[in-house]
Amino acid sequence: MKQFTPALAFASIISLVNAHGFVTSPEPRMPGSAMKAACGEQVKVNQESDNYGNIQGELQVASSQSDYNADECDIWLCKGYKFADNKDNIQSYTAGQTVDFKVDIRAPHTGVANVSVVDTSSNSVIGKPLISWDVYASTATGVTSDETSFKVTIPDDLGSQCDTAGDCVLQWYWYAESIDQTYESCVDFSLSGSGSSSGSSGSSSASSSAVSSAASVATSSSIAASEPSSTSSSEVAATSVPVAVQTPSAVPAAQSTFATSVRQSTATAAATAAATASAAGAALPFPTDSAQDVLSWIEALVGNLVGNN
Repeated sequence: MKQFTPALAFASIISLVNAHGFVTSPEPRMPGSAMKAACGEQVKVNQESDNYGNIQGELQVASSQSDYNADECDIWLCKGYKFADNKDNIQSYTAGQTVDFKVDIRAPHTGVANVSVVDTSSNSVIGKPLISWDVYASTATGVTSDETSFKVTIPDDLGSQCDTAGDCVLQWYWYAESIDQTYESCVDFSLSGSGSSSGSSGSSSASSSAVSSAASVATSSSIAASEPSSTSSSEVAATSVPVAVQTPSAVPAAQSTFATSVRQSTATAAATAAATASAAGAALPFPTDSAQDVLSWIEALVGNLVGNN
């Protein structure tokens, strides 16, 4: 069970006071365990309670915490929010692509603002801001629609600087000069579909390769099945009947057809049938005198065969 400590209460009070503005679309970086390790537990708690708060409010919390590491936190870059906590939240853009932004401002304070591509290794703007306002969230006019809903275009001169996710962010920056408060939101992205999108491209390539291989196998099988065999008819006959069932040469031609048509399964069965037919032929010579003699010979032959079985 969580305990409500005085430090946590203080962080919560500050978060209520400092709720002012944050990007809601595209999905921005959020606090996480990597931020806690670098910026300290109470700074993370402060931002989890209210991510609309400003950097100066974070620094007020951090100043009394022993686990705040200024260098590792790098609080002026994305308010200390870390890429390591947001690896599953990476946008994929291409040069020249238009990106819709939505910002929620809960309390106006006159200042200046812009959205820029920022190099995260140096916390420096690459090129010129993609959009900027000389007067932003004025207390005189109130927040205007073009300050909370607008479009930016991804530059076409970034080269390979932002190909890898984490190297660059789209950073919304609002400095409320009238009260000396700074608000930031960062959107992680990769350019030209690299970065987080590379794993899926690789999977797609692997899948395509597998499909192509399967198609090649299927095609080869179809060709093999459709092409006529070069094997001669005598070779087919020899391979289609087991060697053990080959008809002995002693069997007469008329009986050979009969013996193979019943598909004998062993050499012994074939030899027995041949011997029986041969013996029957020797005991009963074929008559040539009359039709009646032929019929009588056939009856005798059948009787001998039945008797031998």
